This record gives sequence, structure tokens and C-alpha cells, in this order.
Amino acid sequence: MPEEYKIITELFGVEGLGNIDVYRAHGGYTAIEKAFGMSQDEVIDEVREAALAGRGGAWFPAGVKWGFMPKEPREPSYLCVNADESEPGTFKDRHLMEQNPHQMLEGTIIASYAMRVSVAYVYIRGEMFEARTIVERAIAEARAAGYIGRDILGSGYDLEVYVHPGAGAYICGEEMGLIQSLNGNRAEPRSKPPFPAQQGVFEQPTTVNNVQTLSYVPHIVNRGADWFKGIGSERFPGTFIFCVSGHVNRPGMFELETGSVTMRQIVEDFAGGVRDGRELKAVIPGGASTPPMTPDQIDIVMDPSNFLAPGGGDFQGMFGTGGIIVMDETTCMVDALLNFMVFFAHESCGQCTPCREGCPWARDIVSRIEEGQGQPGDLDTLLDVAHNVGPFLCPPSRLTTICGFGGAFANPIHGFVHTFRSEFEAHIEEGRCPIHQDKSIRVPG
Repeated sequence: MPEEYKIITELFGVEGLGNIDVYRAHGGYTAIEKAFGMSQDEVIDEVREAALAGRGGAWFPAGVKWGFMPKEPREPSYLCVNADESEPGTFKDRHLMEQNPHQMLEGTIIASYAMRVSVAYVYIRGEMFEARTIVERAIAEARAAGYIGRDILGSGYDLEVYVHPGAGAYICGEEMGLIQSLNGNRAEPRSKPPFPAQQGVFEQPTTVNNVQTLSYVPHIVNRGADWFKGIGSERFPGTFIFCVSGHVNRPGMFELETGSVTMRQIVEDFAGGVRDGRELKAVIPGGASTPPMTPDQIDIVMDPSNFLAPGGGDFQGMFGTGGIIVMDETTCMVDALLNFMVFFAHESCGQCTPCREGCPWARDIVSRIEEGQGQPGDLDTLLDVAHNVGPFLCPPSRLTTICGFGGAFANPIHGFVHTFRSEFEAHIEEGRCPIHQDKSIRVPG
């Protein structure tokens, strides 16, 4: 059985780790001292050379993203830590903040220094009250220790870090939705360009990074780019935290090298297999917005390079955010899709017509089918709605919406209906659910 490779979860379980003294006793904040002995461009080059990719789902190179920020920015400029984590099935960022907040904070400070920003916001989901309290306490401790504020470590560099709670909107996980919310506006993503590095928070240069992405930064600074590149796959080196939930014996989160294990190994070896001795029916690989995989597809190696999105691989699926949801034979796939459609219809910001009208339309069609009132032609209509919002796993340029939300609700429709069409047809033809003991996993609407 493969083993976990723990980098950012290595200290999980250490008593009192949220306290700055305990964190420093385990090597914490030494990376800041090293980074401040380097030029800002040298820090960016180190992260770029490490090929650290964003762990929020897009997998865009973090060092390249940092390099978009102007070398002599208008004052002030901003870093936003995306701690919204809205994708159903994903819970890694919350645990990173609750278990080791100073690790994320140290990465935030180093990234802010490298990009020459003067203010960092931790945009955290409002429902994560415990995580918010822990991060706020960590910020206060770091400020008292001289890692935040004016003239940090005598470097002449000034930085303020604030926590900004959101109101629980899924769309705020999208970087422009987050920025709009932080600006005090409705969380309605806008078209790009201008890109955030040109015009973001308060119309100033801004970079948005995920919690997990920033948590790697202190380790890369301390150990070097070559060390990081020696872990995991060639194109997407390092580790990744997989969150496994649903019908498994040992739900939880597992930090594994990219490209080192298959989906089957994650489900069977790490999560203990399907519970109660039942048969596996489907796996959602990366959160609710990713299409399902069938049991004959889960021998794929879990490397973003192997997936059409984002790596461009041969497998017609999405890697996503690592939120693995396992469903056994008792699951009604129509009800599972309805569960997701209820969620997405509720979470649309309503700005774009395809989402505002298309998502509730899709929800109502699936609801009708699940309730035994489906009509011939409903599946074709459902797929037509999804196709007109976003063809299956299409590039962003082919979406008919401003942001990726259209694809987020269209891709599950494509995947569920194409993969389990016979089950949808049985609902329509029989006027009832053919699953005798439906134990579908519910996402709160």
C-alpha cells in the first residue's frame, strides 16, 4: 500500500500547534527570515522554479501568477487568500487553517513580500467560525512577534493582514467574485481583462491564492525548488490533499504525492473501501462540479496531467479540487444530480442569463424526473441546456458565462446523464425510482 507524503499536514495533531511558540518550536517562521534575506524577485523565481501550481482547482503556476504583479505597484496593492472553500466535498483548507494557521500565514507573508503588496486579506467563509477565530488569533500573535506590521524584521517592509468573513456564497470562491465581494459589491464576477494583477481589490493590483497553495511556500523557501520538484509528478510536482467523503469506511483527508496513486487506491486503501460491503457505483473526483467516474475508470493515476481539465490529458474528466465523493449501489443517480442542481441553482449570482435561467430550468427538469413525472424528450432538453451553457469540459473561451460557474453546473449534467442515462430513462418510463433503498448523499441546499 502506498503511504502518505506529509508536507503541509506533517504537524497535524501536535498539541497547541495554533500557538505561535509551538509553531516556532517546530521550525515555524524560519522561512520568513530566509526569504527576507533574498530579493523579492529571487523569492518569485524560487517559487516559479519549484513549479508550484495553484491548489484551488485551476492548477495555474503560482510563481508565474506572482510575476504578473507590477514591480513598482501603485500603493497599496493586495494579496487575497481564498479561504472560501465552497465546493461540496472539499474541506482541506478549513482543516489547514484550524490545524496549522501559522503555516498558511507564514506563506501569506512571504508571498506578500515577494509581490511587494502592502495588505493581505484572508477571505474566509463566514460559516467557518472556528477557523476564522483561530486565524484571527494567529494574526494577532504574528503581529505581536513582529512578523506583521511596520518594518518587519528590520527589513523596511510593511504589511498588514486582515480577516474578511464572507456570507457563504459559492460564487465567492471564484477570484473575481471574491474581489467584488471584498470591494463591498454584489459577488458578481466580471470579465477579464483587466486581470486582477492590473485592477483588483479597490481597483489596485491584486493576486488571489488558495490556502493550500500558500501553505507550501514556507517549505519551498526553506528546502529549495529542487527539493519540491523531486516530489510527485514532473508537470505538477509536490503533494495534494485529497478529501474523501461519502460511502466509505474511513472518510478523511490524505496528503499524497501527485501522480503516485490511483483513484482506486485512494478509495480502497486510504479510505478503507466502500462501506457495509456494498458495490461501488460512482466516484465524484474533485467536488460537485466535476463529472462522475464509474468503477471501471478509477484505475487512473491521480495526476492533473492525466485529466482533460486542467492538464489536458486523455481522460475525459476533471481533476478538480480533490473533493472525492464516493457513492455505492444504493445511490439514485437522478437524485444525486438533483442534489447538486438544487445547490447550484441556489448559488448562482444571477448575473448571466445562461446561469440565471438555465440552472433553475435544469433543476426543475431533474426534479420532475426524480418525482416520477418525467416526459419523453426531457433528457435531450436537459443536455441541450447544459450544452448551450458550456459544451462538455470545454475551455473557458467556449463558456457562455462570464465566469466558470456555467461549466460548474453543466459538466455534472453532461457526466451524469451520459454515464447513467439508462437510470434516468427508467425513472421516466416507470414513473418511479428503480433504486429500492436510496441512500443518496445530500448536500445542504
